[in-house]
Amino acid sequence: MNKIEIQLENCFGIGKFDHKFDFGQLNSNSFLIYAPNGTMKTSFAKTLDLIAKNDTKSMPCDRVYNNRATTHNILADGNTIENESLLVVNAEDITYDSSSKISSFIASKDLKKKYDEIYIELETKKNDYIKKLKLVSQSTDCETEFVNAYSQSSKDTFFEIFLAISKTLLSKPSIYSFRYNDIFDKKGNVKKFLEKNQKLLSDYVTKYDELLRNSKFFKSSGNSFGTYQANELFKSTEDNSFFEAGHKFTLSNNAEIKSAEELKQLLQKEITSILNDEKLKKSFEQVDKSIGANAEMRSFKSAIEKDNLLLIELDKYEEFRQKVWLSYVSSLSKDTEELAKFYESKKTELEKIINDAKKEFAIWEEIIKTFNERFYVPFEIKLVNQEDVVLKEETANLEFDYKDPNGPPVRKDRNSLLSILSKGEQRAYYILQLLFDVESRRHANQKTLLILDDIADSFDYKNKYAIIEYIKELHQNAIFKLLILTHNFDFYRTVAKRLNMDRRCILMTLRSDAREIVLKQGGYLNDIFSHFKNNLSKPKVFVSIIPLVRNLIEYIEGQSSQNYNRLTSCLHLKTDTSKIICSDVLNLINGSFPTTTNQSIKFGAMPIKDFVFETADAIEQENPLDEILLENKITLSIAIRLKAEEYMLSKIPNSKAIVIVSNQTSELLFHYKATNNDKAILTILDRVNLMTPENIHVNAFMYEPIIDISVFHLVDLYKKVKQLT
Repeated sequence: MNKIEIQLENCFGIGKFDHKFDFGQLNSNSFLIYAPNGTMKTSFAKTLDLIAKNDTKSMPCDRVYNNRATTHNILADGNTIENESLLVVNAEDITYDSSSKISSFIASKDLKKKYDEIYIELETKKNDYIKKLKLVSQSTDCETEFVNAYSQSSKDTFFEIFLAISKTLLSKPSIYSFRYNDIFDKKGNVKKFLEKNQKLLSDYVTKYDELLRNSKFFKSSGNSFGTYQANELFKSTEDNSFFEAGHKFTLSNNAEIKSAEELKQLLQKEITSILNDEKLKKSFEQVDKSIGANAEMRSFKSAIEKDNLLLIELDKYEEFRQKVWLSYVSSLSKDTEELAKFYESKKTELEKIINDAKKEFAIWEEIIKTFNERFYVPFEIKLVNQEDVVLKEETANLEFDYKDPNGPPVRKDRNSLLSILSKGEQRAYYILQLLFDVESRRHANQKTLLILDDIADSFDYKNKYAIIEYIKELHQNAIFKLLILTHNFDFYRTVAKRLNMDRRCILMTLRSDAREIVLKQGGYLNDIFSHFKNNLSKPKVFVSIIPLVRNLIEYIEGQSSQNYNRLTSCLHLKTDTSKIICSDVLNLINGSFPTTTNQSIKFGAMPIKDFVFETADAIEQENPLDEILLENKITLSIAIRLKAEEYMLSKIPNSKAIVIVSNQTSELLFHYKATNNDKAILTILDRVNLMTPENIHVNAFMYEPIIDISVFHLVDLYKKVKQLT
């Protein structure tokens, strides 16, 4: 992967992009790209990310003009790059680390994605099924109640229990008239009552068994034939097909049953006879009275009064609970079978994903060690349930020990941890997934084009340098080819120096009005004093160095210095501004750099104010106009401010009497607004006040705002200010 060619057209904010990154020719594994705000970075990274994911439902496009044809080709050594050889990392994207409650295990991004996609499908189908089950059971929490009825351990899942139960469905399920929670209440009051009143319940069951033994129809023995069994028998024959086929029942007294109706009448008569037995009724009344003494048992009392024989079933409470749920799911047999079949079809795929995740365990251990050692965050990552991974075929999980100098470590889960971290600390956390994806590729020797999209943005300096050191390690590994994108100028300069990059591999983006993106060799890696002071004969450089020299004099001589005030008059319209010529400024510049050979200029006799305007006019006419060149932006900013102050002073009544100590442009605007309310003009002057200060009061450590601002915006503003005068 020595040569990467990327061709994009109408991909989000990019109209056109065509560039070859020749890693082999430059003997470098990395290209560093500084992209001022609004040029290309986000669109570029997003486009490549969608290509890597190869999601046919979401591919690069122009979201504003849908009719524009989109093309996106990435060639590696002349061949279309494989999707798995492309990885885009953006720590701002929190989905990079899945927040899904389902995917709590740690695994590569692709495995987590597949795992979550399957479970989202399963959850959707399960939720639809639960809605139907709730109508049948009238339970307030079907899923939990169902799992609790069958669960043998905390690790039993709904789907595994459901799959097992689906294989034992009843063809003729019982229909219960009570609501599930009337008998199996959430607080467990019914179960506690039954356990507390075991003697009363035993008396009732004993009397019931007695009646069965004496019945000519029912029988109580080792294998009882009681009311439940009789009802099951009736349900299996109630459509009369058994009898229509010529079959019949012969009872123990030799009486014959030849129809479903005869069986029903006999059954009702026998049950009524049992329930009307005085001893059984008296026993039930004792149970009923005890229930009535408990106000929380009213629903249960009502249910058993409707069906006394529920007490017989409740003698074996847990068995009855499972029997009830089996009837519920059996009554939805078609839906039950469909959901079970769907889960079974996905189960093998899920098991494969989990097994693949287990293989990544050693990589995670190494990554967590690296993270804990390098990154400065108020927590330490722990890899938990390692034994379960090996012995119980489970996946490993991450937990976090939050550390406070004034207290012991506190164990936190992922969500609670993120809620208390700063944004920079959160982004450091998301770097975990980057470390994993990269390291897993390294272990697999997977050659990869790695696009890092501002991964250190919002980091504090300790963590910023930690990630830069990691990038340096990747830069030294031939498996990876890196495109490092950033709009952070400090990060851009630091990476270039730490990686000791070839100047030809350091790029800056330019964007035309037609949204065409072009990469040119980057600059400004060192201080700009050297560049400016050695090129004073160039008009733009001569104007641009004025604020730098003024700042230097301020540091050495203070603001009361005559030289400082002289240069201030070059940047603000003062009473002496029109008297200053370029040679005066040159003398101050040369005097500030005594070790530098004095330079001569052809324009020494020209008034500095006129020279600034002439130079700005020349920049305005340049075609093409260099969007990044600092001297363009500084010169335009100075010219804009002088033009604006010139206009305001001409419009403010008695302006010569105004005494201004500092912030001259703002003060003049304040006085101008007191007597002028033209909204169009005020809008222009407000823009002057907003856009130019940082571009003029500039020093060696603060020129990112100037690079980031659009030169086209400054040209537009300069034209409008000129029209005012």
